[in-house]
Amino acid sequence: MRVTPRTDIPSSGNPIEKRGSNVSGSRYTSFVMPNVLILTEVQEAMRARYKAMLLERFPQLTINVVGHHNDVGPYIADIDILLCFSPPMADHVVRDAPKLKWIQALGTGVDNIIDLPSLGKEVLVTNVRGIHGAPVSEATVAYMLSLARNLPRAGVAQDKSQWERWPAALLAGKTVGILGVGLIAEYLAPICKALQMSVVGVSGNPRDAKGFDRVVHRDDLETIATELDFLVALTPLTAETRGIVGAKIFAAMKPTAYLVNVARGGVVDEPALIAALEGGKIAGAALDVFAQEPLPASSPLWKTKNATIFSHLGGYSQGYEERAMPTIAGNMAKFLAGDLSSMINIVRKPASWS
Repeated sequence: MRVTPRTDIPSSGNPIEKRGSNVSGSRYTSFVMPNVLILTEVQEAMRARYKAMLLERFPQLTINVVGHHNDVGPYIADIDILLCFSPPMADHVVRDAPKLKWIQALGTGVDNIIDLPSLGKEVLVTNVRGIHGAPVSEATVAYMLSLARNLPRAGVAQDKSQWERWPAALLAGKTVGILGVGLIAEYLAPICKALQMSVVGVSGNPRDAKGFDRVVHRDDLETIATELDFLVALTPLTAETRGIVGAKIFAAMKPTAYLVNVARGGVVDEPALIAALEGGKIAGAALDVFAQEPLPASSPLWKTKNATIFSHLGGYSQGYEERAMPTIAGNMAKFLAGDLSSMINIVRKPASWS
């Protein structure tokens, strides 16, 4: 979709047209720059960094920043653009934003954005992808090493001032299955190979991919689970993948195998996981994401046997804003110029485009 820019507005962008009547009753057309709201629960300094970087490039914008969806009230009725991560979103945010035209997700995942019941049909949604390979892969390897070497046990021993030794499991020679063969998985697989692991990809659309010994169809997950020492969930959360790692998969896995979830909480059936861990059906799990975030203090996962909890730290890394900004700023420039169809990483088009 291309909106033809007007010739009587500033060259810095194509503002939003606003029509009305003057006191004499004649029609007039004026232009206002978009209102932007940044909604993210990351540290305040990081939230401020997004605003500062955008204003440096687009000083004509009006930008407000909030840290929780319950704080959007003073701004939500007037926003045209929303920048947010998926987990802290709530339906009332889009329900109460009648002027909303574009959501720029600050991460890859857009579940809990595109599936919000009140999201308007004409709202464009884009995401940031291609920058998570290093942080999420490094987190995954750290989690696998933590499980193999039982690092939480070392922390407990230190708290007790207790000298304790035990033999560590090795990653070398083990088989890792990566559920979801996308950009992050393609970054992770060669690292696992460098650690002398066998790497099996599990995908809804199997294809040859660098670093994988083989790739099987997602329908064969239960069969392949019997071979795995580690199952790493990296798939997006969709209707097809919701709860895909459940009781049947845990029953098929080795009792010495581990689960690492760095995808979305909904990919794993959490009650089934708790039962599998408490029953010794699998050896342990490193969980970075959860069906409800933040994970409530009342969740039984906090105290589940052999579960290690990480507070969605996988992609949360120093310099994230700088890595995300080329996508955000590039899309912002195209939005202001009215060239919406040239924006990148479009994951949800306005209904009128089709």
